[in-house]
Amino acid sequence: MERLEIIGLMSGTSLDGLDVAHVMFDFTDQKVQFEILNTGHYPYDESLKTQLENAVNFSLGAMEILNKELGNFYSDCVNHFISKKNIDSSTIAAIACHGQTILHQPANGFTLQIGCGTTLAVKTNIKVINDFRTKDIVLGGQGAPLVPIGDFDLFEGKADAFLNIGGFCNISFKTKNQVTAFDICPGNLPLNRLANSKGVEFDKNGEIARGGEINFFLLDLLNSLDYYAQSGPKSLGTEWLEESFYPLLKFDKEIESNLRTVTEHIATQISAILQKNGLKRVMLSGGGTKNQYLVERIQSYFDGEIVLPEEEIIDYKEALIFAYLGALYLNNKPNTIASVTGASRPSVSGVLHTP
Repeated sequence: MERLEIIGLMSGTSLDGLDVAHVMFDFTDQKVQFEILNTGHYPYDESLKTQLENAVNFSLGAMEILNKELGNFYSDCVNHFISKKNIDSSTIAAIACHGQTILHQPANGFTLQIGCGTTLAVKTNIKVINDFRTKDIVLGGQGAPLVPIGDFDLFEGKADAFLNIGGFCNISFKTKNQVTAFDICPGNLPLNRLANSKGVEFDKNGEIARGGEINFFLLDLLNSLDYYAQSGPKSLGTEWLEESFYPLLKFDKEIESNLRTVTEHIATQISAILQKNGLKRVMLSGGGTKNQYLVERIQSYFDGEIVLPEEEIIDYKEALIFAYLGALYLNNKPNTIASVTGASRPSVSGVLHTP
């Protein structure tokens, strides 16, 4: 399949909603070309967001009800998107859906992203590819990160490293022609949770953090967490935040200080990885890229160049890349990198649902 139109769906751990990217991929030449045709964002309502926040504690029955509800939500979003953008749905080869991560425990052999693929396929009348992580975990990998194959296939030459600041911060770069990638540290998740304690959804531009003072005792505790001493491949999930990170923070007082300290922690962890690996040019994406103070703090430690792409890439890069993973799946080409995830081999990962 030389040319494919795919709709990529991404809903990240920040729980801000669903990102949609309608992308054309051209595999005619050795290097794949792409064009983002349309994008859109659909926020979760408070009821759905609250359910997703608490889903880790749901019973099996309640989880399955939520799985179907989220599948219906995705379906409504895609159908609205197609109608609003005047897209001919018959031209769409597939919807590539990340799903909403509820559990991520590769050490125990599983990961769970909900959002019923069959519901989505039937209600949109379009093929759906989802569950991109499970096969890699069965093959001994982390099931994450999956974005690096898109970073280097679609943006090669733009930078020598790619950093996404979402709910977690993850990076990909090449060492000796081998791609290395992993989750560095938390990102928007703890920052947003602290901002919520101040009655706001997020710390816009990092202004609350900018007005706080660093708690150096807390900063040392955060920087001493065991995860940072582990070698890759490695990945983070919300379970780690609940068990190891959040117990160190105060969510009822000293919010400005906590925000300033966590921001500093994120900046130091990111810059340490950049410096350690001799990286000179890093391209940023993800919602955290719009946190001006965080970017300033990263730059203060990093002596290389920070590249900010066009806003559409900042906002929709992960939806774009999951669309690309779907295109690779349909072409029966590997969409995972074993050196990144730690799996025994690359794989064509995903599960196909037909209308």
